[in-house]
Amino acid sequence: MKKIKTIEKFISLFDKTKADKLPENIPLMLRSRALAYPDYTLQVVKNEIGEYENHSYKRVYNRVVEMACALKKTGIKRGDFVGFMSDNRREWMILDEGLLSIGAVDVPRGCDSTGTEMAFILNFVKCEVCIFENQRQLLKIMNCGESVPALKTAILIDSPDEDIAQKGAAAGLKIVKFVELEDMGRHASDAERRQAEAEMDKTEGSELATIIFTSGTTGTPKGVMLTHDNYIAQCEVVKLALPNTKDGDIWLSVLPVWHSFERAFQYFIIALKAGMAYSKPAAATLLGDMAKVHPTWMCGVPRLWESLAHGIFRQMKKENSVTRFSFNFAIRIGKSFSWARDRVYGLVCRYNNGSRFFDFLWGLLPFILYAPLYGICKLVVFKKVKAVLGGRMVAAISGGGALQSDVDAFYHAIGFNLLEGYGITEAGPVLSVRSPLKPRSGCVGVVYPSAEVKVVAMSENGISGTEPLPSGKKGIIMARGRQIMKGYYNRPDLTEQVIDKDGWLNTGDIGMLTQDNEIKITGRAKDTIVLLAGENIEPAVIEAALLDSPYIERAMIVGQDKKYIAALIVPAKDVLTEWADNSRVMYSSWESLLESNEVQIMFREEIESRVNEKTGFRTCERINRFVLLPDSFEQGREVNAKGEMMRFKVRKLYDRQIKKLFSQDNTVIQ
Repeated sequence: MKKIKTIEKFISLFDKTKADKLPENIPLMLRSRALAYPDYTLQVVKNEIGEYENHSYKRVYNRVVEMACALKKTGIKRGDFVGFMSDNRREWMILDEGLLSIGAVDVPRGCDSTGTEMAFILNFVKCEVCIFENQRQLLKIMNCGESVPALKTAILIDSPDEDIAQKGAAAGLKIVKFVELEDMGRHASDAERRQAEAEMDKTEGSELATIIFTSGTTGTPKGVMLTHDNYIAQCEVVKLALPNTKDGDIWLSVLPVWHSFERAFQYFIIALKAGMAYSKPAAATLLGDMAKVHPTWMCGVPRLWESLAHGIFRQMKKENSVTRFSFNFAIRIGKSFSWARDRVYGLVCRYNNGSRFFDFLWGLLPFILYAPLYGICKLVVFKKVKAVLGGRMVAAISGGGALQSDVDAFYHAIGFNLLEGYGITEAGPVLSVRSPLKPRSGCVGVVYPSAEVKVVAMSENGISGTEPLPSGKKGIIMARGRQIMKGYYNRPDLTEQVIDKDGWLNTGDIGMLTQDNEIKITGRAKDTIVLLAGENIEPAVIEAALLDSPYIERAMIVGQDKKYIAALIVPAKDVLTEWADNSRVMYSSWESLLESNEVQIMFREEIESRVNEKTGFRTCERINRFVLLPDSFEQGREVNAKGEMMRFKVRKLYDRQIKKLFSQDNTVIQ
């Protein structure tokens, strides 16, 4: 069998001897940091009056030990599964570390989940205890009509109304307040504290830390079992992947922590001896918090970066003509200069053994010509734009979905180091991240130091070989390493379908490797649409092209087992109404505007200009029909907490519209 090229490149790219050797479980990692760096800031949280205050490693660790004592007193013991229905906040870390300290396993979900989803998860793992952020989350379960017979205790982080205890008692539930647990922990004896810390030492790396249920984008959720070692393996090498991080860096935390992307970074931050400040993904709140905290790093989903970029452009439209012209001119210069700089500095993805010399020559002249102008733009314009993002940001990481090329180009142009990453929950989740020192657009970064990745041949029926394909060849992405999940909870049949006998995980993603061991994602195997004539269509690529239009907020391609493909499109309301007003389109309501001939023609032109043979699409990939949906997709309804479309839900919700798109009564637009 051939040697896997990714391993050879991995050895050359990263010096594994420089990896940080850590304890074998997560609470011990926190304890080691608290002992070595007690006064470093771990949490930056808002107090009662909305001002941020710092919580040190020592303070947080003491709270964790106290919480572990209190959780033991409630009856939670090693190996118990504890539901955890909450969004990101300072208490989340205390409870998570407290549960792991006593050997329990948390089963998290966010506040966007429905009662039915939460009930399904709690029933599937038979949780006797569940933590809820507030009484609203508890009432979702109590009112959804689904019984959860195993659930006996509900812990509420936010103090509930007085009558909730009566409602809980009627449902056979004991209600415990978080403040009661805190008080219980503060009064724990020295012997109880020593016992709680002794429990930390008993936990082996192979033991479960969490069961994260998949976000439901592909149907019935599956419980991904992740161990302490799955996370520790990634924590030990995170400094190799992000070498320009510094002790004491402050990360801004805005994503739902129940998801594996943000969950892993909660632990990465501890490994990096850094701290985190808590905010919300809403642009107004986020920008305000950035101005107060001045973070150096943060993680976000592509939708967040897109919203921030569009917000900056909308703000510029309100400025005078001179300011608008200066801004737009600066962006054009920035894009031209960054294009040339990438070629001069060798920051272009390579898919063969060709030399970078011709790229260097191609970019040298425009690099020299644009450099002085870019320097002026950087001082006059880009410095102000980056100041809006806190002013001290070293880099940010985009994950949880594909970053749009125009959004990527905008941040690249202004000199903001936005690094795209890639991973899946089953891999714990990080499989790659762009190097902050050599970021290359067009890929999702270098293979993460703790992972092995190969690309294998595929057919219509899935994987058709196990040998790694050379760089530049498209196939199914496979991953292996200490970070790969233990399996799907109580579903060995599904586990066998995705992890082979040699430990390789089938990610379900289609892509290729570059000469520099970077991953480029080109599609999703499970999302592939097969037309009646046998053509395979990758909807994500077409959807990405459509999203380059400022008039399109969301787009989903449909057409499985049909003669052609069609699109469900959510228009960008503010942009479209502004266009309609400027174009003097007459309409009486938002729905009537979408049905107007002017709008239908305009959207047809937008679609045709982006998806055609000249832009690299085949004839079979042309969108024959589309429908404009009046309402934005909602989290928990059409999209999950990461902002990804849950395709099976969208198809179900808009079944009538989809059937109409393929009705013989409609004439195909030529």
